[in-house]
Amino acid sequence: MTTTAGTSTASHHLSPAFPGRAPWGTASKLRAWQQGAMERYIQEQPRDFLAVATPGAGKTTFALTLASWLLHHHVVQQVTVVAPTEHLKKQWAEAAARIGIKLDPEYSAGPLGREYHGVAVTYAGVGVRPMLHRNRVEQRKTLVILDEIHHAGDSKSWGEACLEAFEPATRRLALTGTPFRSDTNPIPFVTYEEGNDGIRRSAADYTYGYGSALADNVVRPVIFLSYSGNMRWRTKAGDEIAARLGELMTKDAISQAWRTALDPRGEWMPSVLRAADQRLTEVRKAIPDAGALVIASDQDSARAYAKLIREITGSKATLVLSDDSGASERIDEFSANNDRWMVAVRMVSEGVDVPRLAVGVYATTISTPLFFAQAVGRFVRSRRRGETASVFLPTVPDLLSFANEMERERDHVLDKPKKEGEEDPYAESEKEMDEANREQDEDTGEQEQFAFEALESEAVFDRVMYNGAEFGMQAHPGSEEEQDYLGIPGLLEPDQVQLLLQKRQARQIAHSRKKPDDEADLLEVPAERRPVVSHKEMMELRRQLNTMVGAYVHQSGKPHGVIHTELRRVCGGPPAAEATAGQLKQRIAKVQEWATRMK
Repeated sequence: MTTTAGTSTASHHLSPAFPGRAPWGTASKLRAWQQGAMERYIQEQPRDFLAVATPGAGKTTFALTLASWLLHHHVVQQVTVVAPTEHLKKQWAEAAARIGIKLDPEYSAGPLGREYHGVAVTYAGVGVRPMLHRNRVEQRKTLVILDEIHHAGDSKSWGEACLEAFEPATRRLALTGTPFRSDTNPIPFVTYEEGNDGIRRSAADYTYGYGSALADNVVRPVIFLSYSGNMRWRTKAGDEIAARLGELMTKDAISQAWRTALDPRGEWMPSVLRAADQRLTEVRKAIPDAGALVIASDQDSARAYAKLIREITGSKATLVLSDDSGASERIDEFSANNDRWMVAVRMVSEGVDVPRLAVGVYATTISTPLFFAQAVGRFVRSRRRGETASVFLPTVPDLLSFANEMERERDHVLDKPKKEGEEDPYAESEKEMDEANREQDEDTGEQEQFAFEALESEAVFDRVMYNGAEFGMQAHPGSEEEQDYLGIPGLLEPDQVQLLLQKRQARQIAHSRKKPDDEADLLEVPAERRPVVSHKEMMELRRQLNTMVGAYVHQSGKPHGVIHTELRRVCGGPPAAEATAGQLKQRIAKVQEWATRMK
């Protein structure tokens, strides 16, 4: 590929400082990962390239830099950007315009105006008229940028339409921050490689994960603040059930307790919104324009949450609904102004760039790793060193698990073998993603099946999760103990956050020890000794304990019963069948310690 000087139509409009105009290696505005990905692309010159970069890392900048380079060197003559939503389509066009690449975000048919270098369209738009786009890429050498490429697998028709429309393209650049799906629909133009276990997984050409971005200060560290509390609801059969978020429950009971917590008529949501607003006030001392976002399950809840925020703060929240024609403009206005709160259903779960968002409330019952990663991705975009993000969650096993695995990189898996009698861990995830993408006013026929009535809810501060560790003892909303965690400064280095959380917990424990036992109306045990687990995880802990005890039987010569009795004596607590997850983990660690000593 020649790199001699020459100008394409697009390059006339590019700033001389833009990396695409500079001799390669002299550009200083790219982040290290963007430059690394560019170098790999230019060296290999592939037709298809999949870049996986964590939300907030700068995928758009990388893609547009590459687009300008390809236009400048006459590898392509035009650009087509495919985005998941109308708002993102416009956002791409605006970003491209800033560096001199003009994309038409309103294109629908016919010849493109001579002033444009390409178009920005949605996956749904391609699905409706794939041949229109195929004709365009056949007529001129085209770079197709597929933003959040996993959406091409959202439905069979979208995937087939993308294949049909862009199969003739000269170059295809696929981007995603979350390259995993809950289903096994293959994603167009993505390479799958079979591992030693016989399972095919997506193979990225360049990966830049959250852990790497955090180390490079490209994204903010996230502090998760989890709230439990007592819930009471009435089932379809008329039975009243009471349970506490975070306690061991069946999947159905967790779902109903979770929905009860999120009901705006209870006390849980007002308490959590009040706490989140206090956190926002603290963050704004260091980041004056910091904003907060509630991600709601549906439009009725979103409206109710906006009303609660008005009552709590005295200020109006920006309300963004998916079927509102002015939703995109409202997001843009919030991004540019200094308002405190925005409430949305799905519009901002992915890709939407509001860099000042620093506080979030996860008020939806969607529990897929894909949606969770996209939602948290709205808060991690770093603008200066030391910024932190704070996300408020209900104490639900899946969510706490996702929060503790923020740095784990995932691939899209095509083959998911199911063992005999094993519950399919992806089936529920797939169903939830379908629900998340479905229009909220659509009659699904499921309302009657899952009918229940939320009766009462209260919130209890439960724990803080940061960098895979958990801190804090339970505390009432408004208490000094809760304020300790809400008052963490908004501008801190990651190691300072860790140290401060450790100090706050130590102070909380010391304060608890001074109180008489009869004053402890909450479970005053540090978070790491109160693991929140599902039924499946409890079964695994019991199995692990029995395996460890069995191995120690052979090593020590003592009977099973003697070892279990000794474990109860040393660690405390009831028999293993009735023990909590924390007690089981403590016993597993103790058996491991005994076994190590005997070696």
